[in-house]
Amino acid sequence: MFVHFFTMSTILLLTGPDAHSMAKAEFDLHPLDRQVIEQTNAQRAQLGLTPLTVDSGLVVTAREHAAWMTNSQTLVHTTLAVSENIAMGQQSAAEVVQAWMNSPGHRANILKPDHRRIGVAAYSTPDGTVYWCQQFLQ
Repeated sequence: MFVHFFTMSTILLLTGPDAHSMAKAEFDLHPLDRQVIEQTNAQRAQLGLTPLTVDSGLVVTAREHAAWMTNSQTLVHTTLAVSENIAMGQQSAAEVVQAWMNSPGHRANILKPDHRRIGVAAYSTPDGTVYWCQQFLQ
């Protein structure tokens, strides 16, 4: 059993002004998720990179994977075709983003110019161990 930092949200479908617009799904992100995204984008901004936008599909898969890691208490990358940063044990958004920035592979994912979309999730075990998942796509 795991304790989650956020409640599962309801998807709000928004349509554009014309019939050819694609539907955009927006999630009610937990403040911790938003902090990770903001700090990730701050790292990108330092190098003049485009900020990442929240992708509803990546939020779903990041949540699923973070929940799985928390339930199994295993730190393993997903098999999905995404770029991914995972971590375990950090207690804040600042701490996890700093840990990723201190790791060459994780840093490369955060700073990859081709990445445009992001999804983030964090779950905690009953003993307080936090499992983090950050996923990226073009």
